[in-house]
Amino acid sequence: MLLACSAVGAVSASAQPPASAVSTTEMAGSARVHFGTWGVDLSTRDLSVKPGDDFQRYAAGKWMDETDIPADKSSNSIGSEMSDRNQEQLREIVMGAPADSQLGAFYKSYMNEALLEQLDMKPLQTDLARVDAIQNKDQFRSFMASTVKDFGSTLFTLQVIPDLDNPTINILAVGTSGMGLPDRDYYLLDKYKPQRDAYRAYIERTLGLVGTADTSAKADQIMAFETEIAKFSWSQADLRDIDKLNNPMTPAQLAAYAPGIDWNRYLTESETMAPKILVADNTAIKALAALYAKTPLETLKTWQRFKVASQAAPYLSKRFVDSNFEFSKVLTGAKELRPRWRRGIDQVDGRLGELLGQTYVERYFPAQSKAMMEQLVQNLKLAAAERIKANSWMEESTKQAALKKLAKMDVMVGYPEKFRDYSKLEMRPDDLYGNVKRSSAFEWEYQLADLGKPVDRKKWAMSPATVNAYNGGLENKIVFPAGILQPPLFDPTADAAVNYGAIGSVIGHEIMHGFDDQGRKIDENGAVRDWWTKADAERFKALTTELGKQYASYEAAPGVFINGDLTMGENIGDMSGLEVAHLAYKMSLNGREPPVIDGLTGDQRFFLAYAQGWRGEQRDESIKTQVASDPHSPRRYRIIGPLRNLDAWYAAFGIGPDSKFYIAPDKRVRIW
Repeated sequence: MLLACSAVGAVSASAQPPASAVSTTEMAGSARVHFGTWGVDLSTRDLSVKPGDDFQRYAAGKWMDETDIPADKSSNSIGSEMSDRNQEQLREIVMGAPADSQLGAFYKSYMNEALLEQLDMKPLQTDLARVDAIQNKDQFRSFMASTVKDFGSTLFTLQVIPDLDNPTINILAVGTSGMGLPDRDYYLLDKYKPQRDAYRAYIERTLGLVGTADTSAKADQIMAFETEIAKFSWSQADLRDIDKLNNPMTPAQLAAYAPGIDWNRYLTESETMAPKILVADNTAIKALAALYAKTPLETLKTWQRFKVASQAAPYLSKRFVDSNFEFSKVLTGAKELRPRWRRGIDQVDGRLGELLGQTYVERYFPAQSKAMMEQLVQNLKLAAAERIKANSWMEESTKQAALKKLAKMDVMVGYPEKFRDYSKLEMRPDDLYGNVKRSSAFEWEYQLADLGKPVDRKKWAMSPATVNAYNGGLENKIVFPAGILQPPLFDPTADAAVNYGAIGSVIGHEIMHGFDDQGRKIDENGAVRDWWTKADAERFKALTTELGKQYASYEAAPGVFINGDLTMGENIGDMSGLEVAHLAYKMSLNGREPPVIDGLTGDQRFFLAYAQGWRGEQRDESIKTQVASDPHSPRRYRIIGPLRNLDAWYAAFGIGPDSKFYIAPDKRVRIW
């Protein structure tokens, strides 16, 4: 489905670094973690490794050898260490909220395991009865339309997004859905047979939990149905190609293009009827409508019965929760469920994020951090402009268009200007299932209210406490939640090289998403428009092809190689963003030579800070899932991949041709 933003993907699980390398200081009434004496944990390095042979291990090899991945996580990293700290702070807020408040009531309903055991599947019975009562395809279509704000699945997703051709107005986008595995390849390729078998076992198990007869045969029916969907589904690389997704139609044109379902009724019942519709993965939508028309109603009802129960599983009794985890761990590699309180805080943040975030930023995000971060962003934008101006392969007209887009790029730091109003969302302390249903309906109504209306670029797609950042491509804005603005990525007391190497590279990453392989197709107003000369477009394509070849050669796990096309945008963001951050650091020195600290030059500290931000390890199962379905490269190659194309990295560490990851200067890819 079409995505409205590109995120940096900063979070994965982590363990606490060695105590000797970390200290805490008091700031704005809250404890702040500080790494080392100037912002980098030097105790994690493996100095027996040459920087050019493996910079990941050079920067953190000792930590990797001494730190295990926690049993309840698929990986460990700086990102999830930050997220865990945030959760502890959010828990303090939630636990201090009145029991009858929205925060208090929802969290209490989630944590009341005794009540959930007592209720078992009782909350689910009404929804299952609705599925069982369906007598024809018209009623099934109506049920699918209701799932946009309720438990259950639809074969055709609905999303309100800015019009790709006129980004001042929100329109409806339609896409395909229906598969329970991460990607079509999981159904079609032999290497994913273990995951496929685990999914089929989960389907059969779930049908049994809700009292379905003949579970084995029905599990086979569902797998066969979803496999048919997989056969015509688009690849993940195609699903991020704006040119291929930009297929506007009227409702009448959609009905004629993809018969097999009554689109007028489906759109009317979901309250999304609109004069213009973006038909995203159009050929798959057409094929899926035809498959829907020929699939027996009983097969569809069995599929829907499973989907309702599976989606509801995390909010039911232990037997449902455990069964759901038994399947998910095959995709993540996690050995144990995360503590229930952490899952509960995730839920509160996901459903009441800006309400919770309002208190979070008051307590944990001082005005000094916001002001300093805003200045850093402006410095990075200046550096990005300099790199665009100095670009050796781009014609002047394309440069001027790029500079115009950069100048108009909005910057949002910490929290939204106006927090959301949740006053109409009812939360009850004894009704988790109902709370989730009401929250889902509330979120859908919030999205639906924008359909056909002017785009509000001040709205956020992440909560303030999120450890991540994003580029809202169709809105030409970059957003940095308060949650990511903490050590070691951002620390007002750290050495400048650290802040530029860590959070500076994140800022640069988000800025340069505006000029990656998809961002370059969007103009300064957020419209999909070709503002490139033909020659520049061809040169850009040649450069990205070379970069894609580099990443396609990286074996992320045994037998698993990175998809250079799928990860292209993120790889460009990483590499070009790091170049921009390094130039911004140099510009900040105003011609002065930075001091040598602990025997390290400014550039060495800059690159160590960058590597520390991506420090971590990941289970093979998780890497396999990520490579198949995620546009971000695994973290090891978010360190090595960009660095080996940067001249400054070679100079900083004296890296020569005898190093494993050396690339000759004339073979290094330089895009921006």
